[in-house]
Amino acid sequence: MLEAAPGLRPIAIFEELRRRYPETIFGSRRTLERRIRDWRAMNGQDREVIFRQVHEAGRLGLSDFTCMDDLAVSIAGQPLDHLLYHFRLPCGGFEHGHIILGGESFVALAEGLQNALWSAGGAPKLHRTDSLSAAFRNLDIDARIDLTRRYDALCAHYGMEPTRNNRGIAHENGAIESAHGHIKAAVKDALLLRGSADFPDLADYRRFIDEVVIARNRRHGPGIDAERKFLKPLPDVRTTDYEEVLVTVTSSGGFTLRKVFYTVPSRLIGHRLRVRLYDDRLDVFIGGTRLMTLPRGRAGMNGKHGHVVDYRHVIHSLRRKPMALLGLVYRDSLFPRDAYRLMFDHLLEVQGEREACRTTVELLAMAHERACEAELAGLLTEDLTARRTPCLTALRARFSPDPADLPEVVVKLVPLSIYDGLIEQGEAA
Repeated sequence: MLEAAPGLRPIAIFEELRRRYPETIFGSRRTLERRIRDWRAMNGQDREVIFRQVHEAGRLGLSDFTCMDDLAVSIAGQPLDHLLYHFRLPCGGFEHGHIILGGESFVALAEGLQNALWSAGGAPKLHRTDSLSAAFRNLDIDARIDLTRRYDALCAHYGMEPTRNNRGIAHENGAIESAHGHIKAAVKDALLLRGSADFPDLADYRRFIDEVVIARNRRHGPGIDAERKFLKPLPDVRTTDYEEVLVTVTSSGGFTLRKVFYTVPSRLIGHRLRVRLYDDRLDVFIGGTRLMTLPRGRAGMNGKHGHVVDYRHVIHSLRRKPMALLGLVYRDSLFPRDAYRLMFDHLLEVQGEREACRTTVELLAMAHERACEAELAGLLTEDLTARRTPCLTALRARFSPDPADLPEVVVKLVPLSIYDGLIEQGEAA
């Protein structure tokens, strides 16, 4: 059986023997396992040999991604599904970590790698990744060729030779694969010392990861300093670490990109925008002018479209059509805080659809126009706790003045000729 199927487990052989010879009393399974191990040592197939390498200073840099979900990190109470881009110079021990919100992609690799190189202060001769199979997934042949070309151009910009290990052979990237476990253990220990894995925002979590990585690099300080002397100098500027896409703003007040709908100010309806797509954000341009930065959204696991909605972009139109809130496709994404969504559900229950829509839209308009989103959410939470409906009149008085009631200030401009007189007086003096 071992000759015919060398990969058979001892337990499978033991059960097969018992099935073939039911009348035979076999001894301990442990004895069989030991004898199979001895047989394989004498007669088994040759096994793959891992060749440990001597690392030359400044020669090799390694990149890989590792999943961080098992650390149960959350942002403001919401679980954070994320990866860690991990870069390492195996000779000196320099490391860099960068939080990745999406999956493995060229954009994530380009941003993380460039951050790492500028942090290290130089570039190695070779840069090695895995086969990038995750980044290539679901891409057609033209897109794969384009991605390969862009990766080669990225390495060329820093004077590095791009290399990859063979698909499915993780130990070829072993100098960083083994380091994944060490850096994740360090992050876990730091979380335990911190007392919580919940962070107020993503920026705070990024700073936390930076502190963990800096502490690890500090322990390898002499080796890192020695290797820096052998790194190639960096170019004057970074190269692109984003994808650029052209989109058109539709009559819905936004555009769809990678199965995610993004709202923008309605004055842009009909305009063609240039979008730079990063791992965690979108920079939106019209012509050469940057208009805004939007957080990047992700489509659902089941392929369902996602939504990144800013209620300020649509509230003026929604105020004229409050009943549109009831069946709005992105209604759940419209509410800036849970208190507004929960209040809408409460109003539906006690007031009916029409009044619930009207009141909720007025609350959102008030939050925007009077810049009181957070404070108003706190008052709504108190009302929900007491099972009360909000009083719009009292809220308007609390968050006065109404922008519509502000006095109009008229500035009278003086004729420019009087400045000539001032100049003449100064010269005379």
